[in-house]
Amino acid sequence: MIQRRKVIVGAVGAVAAATAAGCSTSGRKGGDATSWVGTAAEAEQKAVVAPVRLTVTPTHGNTEVSPVKPIVVSAADGALQSVTVTAGKVTVEGAMQGDGTWRSTEDLGYGKKYTVTVVAADSAGVPTTENTTFTTIKPENTVTAAFQANAMLSLKKDSTYGAGQPVIVSFSRAVNKKAAEQAIEIKTSPAVTGKFYWRDDRTVHWRPAKYWTAGTRIDVSVNIFGAKLGKTTYGAKNSTTRFRIGRQLIALSDNRTHLTKVYIDGKLVRTMKSSLGKGGGTTGSNGERISYWTAGGPHVVLGKKRKHTMSSATYGITDPEDPNYYVSENIEFCTRITYSGEYLHAAPWNGSLGRANLSHGCINLSTADAKWVYNTFLVGDIVDVKNSPRDLPIGNGIGDWTVSFDKYGR
Repeated sequence: MIQRRKVIVGAVGAVAAATAAGCSTSGRKGGDATSWVGTAAEAEQKAVVAPVRLTVTPTHGNTEVSPVKPIVVSAADGALQSVTVTAGKVTVEGAMQGDGTWRSTEDLGYGKKYTVTVVAADSAGVPTTENTTFTTIKPENTVTAAFQANAMLSLKKDSTYGAGQPVIVSFSRAVNKKAAEQAIEIKTSPAVTGKFYWRDDRTVHWRPAKYWTAGTRIDVSVNIFGAKLGKTTYGAKNSTTRFRIGRQLIALSDNRTHLTKVYIDGKLVRTMKSSLGKGGGTTGSNGERISYWTAGGPHVVLGKKRKHTMSSATYGITDPEDPNYYVSENIEFCTRITYSGEYLHAAPWNGSLGRANLSHGCINLSTADAKWVYNTFLVGDIVDVKNSPRDLPIGNGIGDWTVSFDKYGR
């Protein structure tokens, strides 16, 4: 500023000298030299140039800057010539805006010190350089998000699922539920409304009021980078996925009629003789009650196995002398519908298909029917068990559809 003032004063002196010389040599009679040269005071007023004023956001010295807030630089009484933002050897991308400001165009990083170097010119074209620094927040903990089809399978991007598949987001550590919900964006085509249900403090589900219609497309964005998800926890990075719903398949398996009917897009396509859970139960190794009723209500297909060994040892009955002990090896065409081990599967040994319920809770089918189910059903398809005296708990598999929409998430 001192140097600039010297330049201004020198310019004023030169103007004054020119004024004196003009008066002494004018050849015009009656001419008034000041009418075209101006007074010294007017010359000085014209020569004074206001200094450029720079505004940089975030402000200099700030140590708690969000990495997702843009850097904005503006100039008053002048114009920006260049803006450079660096953190060590890394340069932050940015661009001039239509209003003459400069704005960063990418996110910053956690716990980094940034230097903003601005060059701007005043109205006379004289450049000014200014440096400011700030530091972004450094979280004690960060959390990531992943997408699941269920607790046993990841959701595969761009894959096709059944009409009962909810959106499931799994966080790597406990999060603030409200903050996490605000960071999750779900877009569907056709558009539907939905609700969140927290299975625990790390896993959240989202479902619409009714089963998905065939062909629905779902896009999910978890925008947690820079978001505070706990007292000392922030999102590590954003995540996205998308999937689609195939044909709408709903299977109705009736505990009383011993039949399982499969509907695709509302049309009955197959009726299968079945044998469901025989009822009663036993006590597991941890004192829990094990029921041999097939749980009632809408189940969601969790996965499939070509061959699978089923044993009472999974819940602690290991004594061959126990009347509830069993081991069935290499059971074919197994389609799983609960975490506790309910399947639709081939049971060629069961001579009561279509007549009586004799299983330990699974839905027994003929080999041909079980093979058809195995080859036709998708993860996310609905198997709704009717007329069972025991209800499916919401947490035993994907029990989201066992709860009415008005109570879902409470």
